Amino acid sequence: MARSRMAFAAAHVVADPFEQPGPGRPARVDWDATLAFRHYLWSLGLGVADAMDTAQRGKGLDWLAARELIARSGREARATGGRLACGAGTDQLGAGVLLAPGGLPLAAIRDAYCEQAEVVEAAGAQVVLLASRALAATARGPDDYAAVYGPLLDQLSRPAIIHWLGPMFDPALEGYWGSTDTGAAADVLLSIIAGHREKVDGVKVSLLDAGREIALRRALPPGVRLYTGDDYNYLELIRGDGLGHSDALLGILDPIAAVAAPALRALASGDVCRYDELLAPTVPLARQLFARPVRHYATGIVFLAWLSGHQDQFVMLGGQQTARSRLHLRRLARLARAAGVLPDPDLARRRLAELAGVASARA
Repeated sequence: MARSRMAFAAAHVVADPFEQPGPGRPARVDWDATLAFRHYLWSLGLGVADAMDTAQRGKGLDWLAARELIARSGREARATGGRLACGAGTDQLGAGVLLAPGGLPLAAIRDAYCEQAEVVEAAGAQVVLLASRALAATARGPDDYAAVYGPLLDQLSRPAIIHWLGPMFDPALEGYWGSTDTGAAADVLLSIIAGHREKVDGVKVSLLDAGREIALRRALPPGVRLYTGDDYNYLELIRGDGLGHSDALLGILDPIAAVAAPALRALASGDVCRYDELLAPTVPLARQLFARPVRHYATGIVFLAWLSGHQDQFVMLGGQQTARSRLHLRRLARLARAAGVLPDPDLARRRLAELAGVASARA
């Protein structure tokens, strides 16, 4: 039977083009362009997942800027009726915790999560519990994860989404849930969910492993969603099978929103052929965007936003626009044209030529 998928686009932020980017500088955001892009996503019928890794969380977007982003997006969501989920993590603790002998007390990590979750809920958004580098550095086994997540879930006013982000996106998260074996790690996560079922809306899984995701999806308690974060295999995971499907909380939905929204509507109406027809051409683009090293994928997403006219300059927080090669970006442009996600091909060609001219001038 046809059923609508819940779909959140993990949205990027637009850097202030007049602030010289560079490592160690505070995050400066172009709020007008950033919020306009969120309105664009809502206008297509998609939800927005904000202050996530797609927004350079932990890679240029510090907690002070993330807090302002959450508050501003919350106001816009309330004004327009848009669905909004926002990341709550522990990044206000700073990078120094990763070097501290033995890490931090678990109570300090739990308190940091609670502080951020309160900000998210005050904005009227759903909480996404981000994977914590501090907890990964501190935890000595599965019990430590349960000691943080259990009380944290209990204090939330509405069900949250738990984010399992794999080390291909952030190497500091290796061994999350207390094991490098994803099957054993999934068992730990399932036990935490079982103990706090009413406070868990779903799990976002970003492991780029379709088999592991499907196994976890089938093991979840009834009513708990699996939000795919698999930017390689989303086509079949969202489509689903006779035993279920994944909902979506995806970075790839940011650049392919104009195509993904009608594809999801077709799927909801039972037109699987139309869903595949629209969405299948985006998969080669996604695989290029998220090519190794996967952690630099946001560079390509912002590049495509610039080619699409959603921002005026190709700049990123912390100068991350230089994280991918010009060859990689040219391939993205070609695949984006083939996928039909560039609304103004002439503008895209002009901007690609502009990029090539800048590269030549610097050579």
